[in-house]
Amino acid sequence: MKTLIRNLAVLFGAAALTTAPALAAEGEAHAPEAHEWTWDGPLGRFDRAQLQRGFQVYQEVCASCHALEQISFRNLAEGEGPFTCFPDPDAHEEDGHHAEPICYDNPNDNPIILQLASGYQVEDGPDDAGDMFERPGIPADPFPAPFANEQQARASNGGAYPPDLSLIVKARGGGANYVRSLLLGYHEAPAGTDVRPGLHYNEYFPGGQIAMAPPLMDGLVTYADDTEATTEQMAEDVVAFLAWASDPHRVERNRLGLMVMIYFLIFAVLLWFAYKQVWSRVEH
Repeated sequence: MKTLIRNLAVLFGAAALTTAPALAAEGEAHAPEAHEWTWDGPLGRFDRAQLQRGFQVYQEVCASCHALEQISFRNLAEGEGPFTCFPDPDAHEEDGHHAEPICYDNPNDNPIILQLASGYQVEDGPDDAGDMFERPGIPADPFPAPFANEQQARASNGGAYPPDLSLIVKARGGGANYVRSLLLGYHEAPAGTDVRPGLHYNEYFPGGQIAMAPPLMDGLVTYADDTEATTEQMAEDVVAFLAWASDPHRVERNRLGLMVMIYFLIFAVLLWFAYKQVWSRVEH
């Protein structure tokens, strides 16, 4: 029996050694790099300033190719959204104290959302004559897609179809860690690696070659809060925004779940004391 087990171990070991180079040659993707996020854990929360920076990166860098069709303008100012509260542009800091932010309960009254939505032309209709027409966007409108259809998107991107980013963090194994690693994973291809024309080497993408060119570089955007726009900073900010977009109610759900757990814990303690009180009078 021991001889059989030893022979099987040798056989599987040899098979692993022979298949490993083949997998490496095919460009097996690296595991995403682990990163600590502010929203991790049951008590985690999104950093609103980071969400605002992340939205700026999406709008200035990503939106020209990638849609955000599951998100409406008004969602940006709901719950833990980026623009539910924002700094008062007319306020000044005094004695080292930060000015109170402006918050709007109704996103339809939020001036940032109104200005953002009205900057887009949205197809609507038909009108009384049966014709479609364009109008300025309103808070209830979803973000318009950058391309009219998939064929147009592929034609503009060398045959590759840029995915919608609304649920990208939840749709990819590794979640936020994967998307961050992908954005930072562009390097020179290792010696002996043949990168096909129109593709770029990325160690975190399956196969090691991706059609999307490196989207970020230092100083690509100018942050309104004067944060230094390094490649890593922009990657983390836009991933934070996309993580929120993938699950806008995450914080509220976690907060509610924690309250329910506390309620049941208190309820269980009260039941235990009631049980002891009732059965203490019963002779056993």
